[in-house]
Amino acid sequence: MILIIKKGKLFLLISLIIVSIVLAGGYLIYWVQSSRAKHAIKNQPEYMILVQVDEKTLYLYEDGKCIKLYPIASGHPKWPSPIGSWKIVNKSKWGEGFGGHWLGLNVKWGEYGIHGTTDQGSIGRAVSHGCIRMFNWDVKELYDTVPTGTPVIIKNGTFGPFGTGFRDLIPGDRGADVLAVQVRLKELGYFNGYESGIYEDDLKRALIKFLKDNNLEVDTTITRNVYNAMGLKEFE
Repeated sequence: MILIIKKGKLFLLISLIIVSIVLAGGYLIYWVQSSRAKHAIKNQPEYMILVQVDEKTLYLYEDGKCIKLYPIASGHPKWPSPIGSWKIVNKSKWGEGFGGHWLGLNVKWGEYGIHGTTDQGSIGRAVSHGCIRMFNWDVKELYDTVPTGTPVIIKNGTFGPFGTGFRDLIPGDRGADVLAVQVRLKELGYFNGYESGIYEDDLKRALIKFLKDNNLEVDTTITRNVYNAMGLKEFE
């Protein structure tokens, strides 16, 4: 039997075959490139940074193993370092005052990061406005090692968000302890604002209402007695 295909149909058939080959080739190239990218990502080491404020030490972990320890300076008691779990969200080569390198963290209540310093004698002390200071040569090494997205855990003793224990909070204070109070008062139905970690007017209003409802002395300072009345524990 002789199959007769008109020229128009033959052209269409050839065109479809060519298109199929091109699409198949394109998919194959995409699959190969995607597989290579996933393989490359899989083989990259995973880093994590642990900052022990009370020890004045930064621990660098690679694939779950501690590979380096660095001495640091931490926040002054009035401007504590941000306790909690964060990530490095930006890296920049800032000026001399920051030792030439900056690793910014995604802290809610301000701009905090890991950086160098012109005051090398401050390392080992609690003197900064909350940032983690390192020797300039150490922060350069860290900067060159870890990528953005690296987890950073900052701890200060055994008291969770309260660091070394309850501190008296006054309007204007900021930190993980302020955030914990905001969260607790929201759970109790008093605080309706954004949980920012900053003691502002919205937290003050919530605190005053809570104190009145619980027949406690009205004051804008959050003391140990107020923490206890809220049901907060230092070991949370």
